[in-house]
Amino acid sequence: QVQLAESGGGLVQAGGSLRLSCTASVIIYTTALMAWYRQSPGKQRELVASVASTGSTNYADSAKGRFTISRDNAKNTVYLQMDTLKPEDTAVYYCNAYLNFNSYWGQGTQVTVSS
Repeated sequence: QVQLAESGGGLVQAGGSLRLSCTASVIIYTTALMAWYRQSPGKQRELVASVASTGSTNYADSAKGRFTISRDNAKNTVYLQMDTLKPEDTAVYYCNAYLNFNSYWGQGTQVTVSS
């Protein structure tokens, strides 16, 4: 069974940092494209960052220079380090794994940035 378990969300002041974690089932982690998406009220879900099994990364323009995605293969875990957070980063953040034309989602974790 495919499982993605997220943690690390919370409330932080503008300018602060948070680190999100997503632990995936071994069966998908080793070859899946892992990513973080976010969704704010009234907006579509959007890609924040992704990391391939090769380690190649991709970032949304809004995340470049502030967020860092990484994966720890020994722990089957992908991280999103978020620095210099802004109120507009407030959203539910979702972990995603894409493998063999299938997309798997975590339950989401709330990130709230106060001004």
